[in-house]
Amino acid sequence: MSKLVIVESPAKAKTIKKYLGKDYDVVASMGHVRDLPAAKLSVDVKNDFAPKYAIIKGKEKLVKELKDKVSKSEAVYLATDPDREGEAISWHLATILELDLKSKNRVKFNEINETSVKRGISSPEVVDMGLVDAQQARRILDRLVGYRLSPFISQKIRRGLSAGRVQSVAVRLIVDREEEIAKFNPEEYWSIDAKFISNRRTFSAALTADENGKVKIDNKEQSDKYLARLENANYVADSVKKGTRKKQPSPPFITSSMQQDASRKLNFQAQKTMKLAQELYEGVEIEGHGTTGLITYMRTDSLRISEEARAAANAFITEAYGSKYLPDKPRYFKTRANAQDGHEAIRPTNVAITPAIAKKSLSNDQYKLYNLIWCRYVASLMAPCVQDTVKVEIKAEQAGTDGYCIFSASGYSIKFDGFTALYEDAVDDGDSESAIPEIKAGDALKLKELKGNQHFTQPPAHYTEASLIKTLEETGVGRPSTYASIVSTIIKREYVKRESKLLKATELGCATTSLLKDRFPKIVNTKFTASMESKLDEIDSGECNYIEMLHEFYDELEGTLAKAKTEMQGQKIQLQEDITDVKCEKCGRNMVVKTGRFGKFLACPGYPECKTTKPLVEETSAVCPECGGKVIGKKSRRGYQFYGCDNYPTCNFMTWDKPTGESCPKCGKSLFKGKGGLVTCPDEKCGYSFKAPRKNAKKTQDE
Repeated sequence: MSKLVIVESPAKAKTIKKYLGKDYDVVASMGHVRDLPAAKLSVDVKNDFAPKYAIIKGKEKLVKELKDKVSKSEAVYLATDPDREGEAISWHLATILELDLKSKNRVKFNEINETSVKRGISSPEVVDMGLVDAQQARRILDRLVGYRLSPFISQKIRRGLSAGRVQSVAVRLIVDREEEIAKFNPEEYWSIDAKFISNRRTFSAALTADENGKVKIDNKEQSDKYLARLENANYVADSVKKGTRKKQPSPPFITSSMQQDASRKLNFQAQKTMKLAQELYEGVEIEGHGTTGLITYMRTDSLRISEEARAAANAFITEAYGSKYLPDKPRYFKTRANAQDGHEAIRPTNVAITPAIAKKSLSNDQYKLYNLIWCRYVASLMAPCVQDTVKVEIKAEQAGTDGYCIFSASGYSIKFDGFTALYEDAVDDGDSESAIPEIKAGDALKLKELKGNQHFTQPPAHYTEASLIKTLEETGVGRPSTYASIVSTIIKREYVKRESKLLKATELGCATTSLLKDRFPKIVNTKFTASMESKLDEIDSGECNYIEMLHEFYDELEGTLAKAKTEMQGQKIQLQEDITDVKCEKCGRNMVVKTGRFGKFLACPGYPECKTTKPLVEETSAVCPECGGKVIGKKSRRGYQFYGCDNYPTCNFMTWDKPTGESCPKCGKSLFKGKGGLVTCPDEKCGYSFKAPRKNAKKTQDE
């Protein structure tokens, strides 16, 4: 009889099977197999919040197959991901498959390579019920909030809305930022900027002080006075201070910093980054190495690195760059205080598999992310960058006067590149330093240019996905495994919209947040939500009973909800509707955009007297190939986008392909772009088609 190993995904199963050999049967559960049914609350609040789990619809056949394999196996190992959610999946599997929870049948791999997999199999543990209870508490908390608050906000704002315990806090952060920006009053200020020439080289400096001390210029009048003072002035280097400084590398990635850097450097959304990271972790077929997991587990908030991995990286750095690229003593990074610290930092499992070696075996996006992770990790263990610095103060004096002005300039040059030979941070360090020519105190300088420049203070920046994730991490809202889903959920629910890289609150998001802040202030309070995360950590470690925590939370929630229902009886919040130029066919009013179960549609504002509705269509420049009518974008009953003729039902032309706005060079009919970027002419007799090039294709670092 063989031994059975159950993992979540087929890719992970394939990788682990390679290491364990013929004595093991490795199968995938395809993620969760049991959950709280969505049709009802599925939590018995009168019986200590007992969850009512059920097999996920469509997984019945898989569960039956797993039971059959268990009955024929010598031993069963549960090898789901090494985090709370993975522990919960193992517990659900053990319960469904009737495995003994006191037996050591749980194995964990922080990295999927031969050493780690065989070590994990040889030292199984029991399922950690602290982790399971923490995950159950999170799941039940989220269900209680969603199923108790969602009907209330749907009734008060718009049908079909849903409230989320953590997502609502994220929306509030964005709404609050929008309010800060709206209230911001810019203040004017001016700078006096100069360019000087020394030894035939130009450098920049700014006015910083005069004979009375530090200079602050509020308006053009003050700026002009300084410019007048500086006419025909003599400029002399008053002081030149030289020094040396060391720039240290950033630590290896944790989940949040990986998502932020991938956003800034690669323009990846967090969900895409996590999908790619999961693929790299579970295993990829690498030429010359076979199927191997390329990175350690990607849901982590720890900066720890194993000594074995550190030694391997040090050996690589010494061979590739030389011993001078190693720091004088090993560098250790401190993990933040409230981190779970369950895993190592995100790093390559085998530093010898460089991005250049892996490149031809990876997709373009997999390569980009692996290159980012590999370079950041190796650089984190390298010597600092050493910079020679110089600060020059220039005195400007006019003959016959006692007054003077001071201009300052700072710059640096690279003395030793250190880790920057491999990796530079995505965000610059905020300085405006530039190269400064060799100058000595007392040198006369030639003025090339002098300007007064107007500036205004800037409002806080809109959140991007990267900056929101950073704030969630800093405030303790959510955990590494939740950041990507938080962002995708609030966008999907239309509380937030994405404009280029910016996240902006919609009117719906503002209205919902206002209601929750007014009636359920704790639900959208970052400190309260962070304290709930800390409670979950305490459940994890056995310091807190999750049933007691749920009682405390739920009792207060129910009391607040009852009060809100009583005080807001009969009230409804009206959202401002988008007015269109489409006229109602029955009464002539301009129709408005409304949102229903299947998305947006047009409705007459005269409801209930006039109940006219019609689909919301997208105008295109395409011409129907069958009747010459206008092709418009429509939504199916399930909300899917398709394109059809405006003359329907007289003309039945429809397609899932999107109009390109261009005409066929052979027959002149409108072209449409389908799956895989294939652009085709809808006239089969014409047959014209071509594969459209990908937009924004960029060369990789190795090209």
